[in-house]
Amino acid sequence: MDKTTNHDVIVIGAGIIGISIALKLQAQGRQVLVLDRKGVAAETSAGNAGAFAFADVIPLATPGIMRKAPKWLIDPLGPLSLRPAYALKILPWMLRFWRASWQDKYHAALAAQASLMNFSKIALERQIQAVNGESFIRREGQLQLYEGQDEFNASLADWQTRQQHGVVYEFLLTPTAIAKVQPGIHPRFTHAAFTPEWKNVCDPAEWTQHLANEFERLGGKIAIATIHSMVLHDDLDSQDRTVTLKSDAADYEARQVVIAAGAWSKKLALSIGDNVPLDTERGYNTTLSNAEFDLKTHITFSNHGFVVTKIGNGVRVGGAVELGGLALKPNYKRADALLNKAAEFLPGLNIEGGKQWMGFRPSMPDSLPVIGYSSRSKQILYAFGHGHLGLTQSAGTAELVAMLANNETPDIDLTPFSAKRF
Repeated sequence: MDKTTNHDVIVIGAGIIGISIALKLQAQGRQVLVLDRKGVAAETSAGNAGAFAFADVIPLATPGIMRKAPKWLIDPLGPLSLRPAYALKILPWMLRFWRASWQDKYHAALAAQASLMNFSKIALERQIQAVNGESFIRREGQLQLYEGQDEFNASLADWQTRQQHGVVYEFLLTPTAIAKVQPGIHPRFTHAAFTPEWKNVCDPAEWTQHLANEFERLGGKIAIATIHSMVLHDDLDSQDRTVTLKSDAADYEARQVVIAAGAWSKKLALSIGDNVPLDTERGYNTTLSNAEFDLKTHITFSNHGFVVTKIGNGVRVGGAVELGGLALKPNYKRADALLNKAAEFLPGLNIEGGKQWMGFRPSMPDSLPVIGYSSRSKQILYAFGHGHLGLTQSAGTAELVAMLANNETPDIDLTPFSAKRF
């Protein structure tokens, strides 16, 4: 087995979180190597909806959700489903999810999420400017739709909560008002909320690659490697202490390591003693290259659990949550179900000839990512578990991890994001 020379910083994971962190550290003068088993944006960072969803401050585990969950979970094509073959494995995660829905935990998670969102929103603008990235951004807002007065009324408390945390929105109370923002929506959707500050990337894979290109231009390196475990040499003097990363082909040594491997981070954290309750929300989508629908804004069908958004010159229909781990085969009937709903709700949408995809959102029970030091050493840092908010929180996470890596005090309190919070 080969052994590489020592590195200053190694980031494990070349998705949007890992690449953003690597770019930030490299720009600050650190020497960074990124390792990934497939390459840049080869997983969830390519197939997501491309949304900077700063309005999504409310955790998934809300008070009372466990009364609704059984009905959702038994519907294999519903907005939240559980694969029967995975039920026992995810039970500990579900118990923590239930605990996260209690009032005290929920309000603590909400405050922490809002803090990270507000920080990340500002950090994103700094990142866009630093990489000359405005041409990759769509500033077209988001339309969140409701069927009827009762469904809309049920959403009002959540909108008030969002407003309390800085989210700007406007209510649209008739199909005519909705059509002024987005023509072509079925009139069954009578009410909506429009969030004008919502942003999207033109294509999440292209955005991540753009950041990776800038990282390499600054001297950073990216290599293919599957890291399966780590060894911290804490028996040495602090000035000589390193971390060994083990793969089948080679060992890598580094002064500092950042684990940003998304849904694959759990095993790596466990190899140094941190048993983090990380699991996956499997998401499905279909990208339509010939949608024949003039999409003017990002559309969220709130109570159906999916979105319709522009990706490049096409349209992507995706969403839903399937609890099924990393190993089970995809159930593309879920993607078909979303596509059929989209055709019903947007009558002019052409759903023929689409490309289906399934990806793994790295999910924590309380909807908060893990950002911080490992329990063993400040030489190992964590940045994973962002759920469906990885792109949204990527620039903020990068700045916070860079502060930690440089032994600086973070700009926000990271206690709620500790790996040891459970």
